[in-house]
Amino acid sequence: MPESQVGVIGLGIMGSAMSANLVKAGFTVIGHDPVAARRAGLKRAGGRPARSGEEVGKRAAIVITSLPSAEALAAVATQLAAAGRAGQIVIETSTLPLEVKHAARKRLAAAGVTLLDCPLSGTGAQARTRDLVVLASGERSAYRKCIPVFEGFARAHYLVGAFGDGSKMKFIANLLVAIHNVAAAEAMVLGMKSGLDPAQVLKVISSGAGTSRMLEVRGPMMVKGDYSEATMKVGVWQKDMKIIGDHARSVGCPTPLFLASAPFYTAAMAMGRADEDTASVCAVLEEMARTARRPKRSAA
Repeated sequence: MPESQVGVIGLGIMGSAMSANLVKAGFTVIGHDPVAARRAGLKRAGGRPARSGEEVGKRAAIVITSLPSAEALAAVATQLAAAGRAGQIVIETSTLPLEVKHAARKRLAAAGVTLLDCPLSGTGAQARTRDLVVLASGERSAYRKCIPVFEGFARAHYLVGAFGDGSKMKFIANLLVAIHNVAAAEAMVLGMKSGLDPAQVLKVISSGAGTSRMLEVRGPMMVKGDYSEATMKVGVWQKDMKIIGDHARSVGCPTPLFLASAPFYTAAMAMGRADEDTASVCAVLEEMARTARRPKRSAA
């Protein structure tokens, strides 16, 4: 693939992984993050740090945003609009409320910029190995122009409908993640309480009908009892849980299993595990089960 420039704004767990894979795929990645260490990480990965989001907007025809909050997206939309690059396409990958994305779309459209709503299905660990799925929504012509970029950082991509449908699909995916993660932890703790070797439980159950992607991805952390290498922090996940719950209520859909999973993430927060991986719900269940093993804690 001939080298071409792609912008990335937001170089956290997901943004840094996407940037590294795009560099490997032959793209010149122009990236910005307000945290200096993350910009330095982009440089080590072969990318080119930018001083601001506006600078990224001026230098790249396609820009990926991976942001932590509604406020961050509003600020970045303003910066990209100020860059004045008509015809630019912005691939918005964050998990945020729909009204926030619609506001950003309107702001950018006034500057001649097309915003695609493209949340990602996958953890940070999966992002590093290019094992992501893009849930794209918005203008079909813009989506088609972005296909080479999608293929640079994801294993699959789908145009699921009109702008906003990507977020709706993401809410469904994350609802299942929330439930399956707690279910995996519950199964692992039952194995421990039954006197079985956690590593063997993971190996055997993962090969059978009872497996899930969350068991396979987060089971190894549960076996070790070490959640310090977070691919999704519990504190950040709380934001996603609220968005899913709000959306379900807005459409009048009951989500009893999702609601049943929520207290375990809240308990992890109360135990001081906000910066640990969401797999730490296993530690919550271990405390409840009074298992002999005591999971390791992060330095924080």
